[in-house]
Amino acid sequence: MLENFDAPLAPLTTFRLGGPAARLVTAATDAEVVDTVRAADAEGTPLLVIGGGSNLVIGDKGFEGTALRIATRGFELVGTRLELAAGEVWTDAVARTVEAGLAGVECLAGIPGSAGATPIQNVGAYGQEVSSTITEVIAYDRRAGETVALANEECAFSYRHSRFKADPERYVVLRVRFELEDAGGLSAPIRYAETARALGVAPGDRVPLAEARETVLKLRAGKGMVLDPEDHDTWSAGSFFTNPILTDADFAAFHARVRERLGEGVEPPAYPAGDGRTKTSAAWLIDKAGFTKGYGSGPARISTKHTLALTNRGAATTEDLLALAREVVAGVREAFGITLVNEPVTVGVQL
Repeated sequence: MLENFDAPLAPLTTFRLGGPAARLVTAATDAEVVDTVRAADAEGTPLLVIGGGSNLVIGDKGFEGTALRIATRGFELVGTRLELAAGEVWTDAVARTVEAGLAGVECLAGIPGSAGATPIQNVGAYGQEVSSTITEVIAYDRRAGETVALANEECAFSYRHSRFKADPERYVVLRVRFELEDAGGLSAPIRYAETARALGVAPGDRVPLAEARETVLKLRAGKGMVLDPEDHDTWSAGSFFTNPILTDADFAAFHARVRERLGEGVEPPAYPAGDGRTKTSAAWLIDKAGFTKGYGSGPARISTKHTLALTNRGAATTEDLLALAREVVAGVREAFGITLVNEPVTVGVQL
């Protein structure tokens, strides 16, 4: 276990933003993670848990407490059952499952961050979500003071949400267990239309696993969603806003605003979301509200490759980023009556 004081946190985040932590602990084992959490809770010290730092917006003043960086390692594959330590690099783990010929997470390739963060956010992309393959999450329950195993149905997974995200002060994820599929070297059925088009197949078809992974990586890279230190479009948290899910009444009101603003023939993106609800596209809303790729004149701007990513062009502060985010939220609300919700976790700041 490593311990540093007045430790920079910006290098531990994909935004490369934020002030220092009063204390930074890097834990390499589950026991070190639990001991650090217990000590902080016993002392009443604020605690910030950091994995890959790909979903964090840390304030410029930093964090007055203990930042715990989870650097645990562990990849155990038995048959189709996979167990990952929370600190495992997610995209590397996906690559290894593809090499092993197992399907279920291949379309989640290239997503930055750690394995322990995936159940918190119910990470998803290109037609897959981790909730469809996670069987169990091992976590330290700060309220109970013990390590617990939560089955999939206990995790309350929904779109970019979970029990862990709903109660962020309670659980610290230690390990994640998955049940993958042996489909003879083929992928899970391709669910996402863009992926199917890129592969030249119909939705529902299967393709060789490596082909599915490589195609997703190309699609992500084209949107600046694969980390590259030389590309400022990847100095981001990926998608900064979640796709809004609207009731029938709210969608009807939104649809009317679209016709009024953009003309009778314009149809906004609409995807069934169950229970009389419809999901629309945050990227479409941002673009149609006038915030196009590359928007901005300061050190924080919208990505030149994807309207859903806010980026640090190299000299931004967190306040620069938040000013841009607030401008986008206000503009979309004024144009379409929808309030966008940020996907990254904010620390010491808020929109």
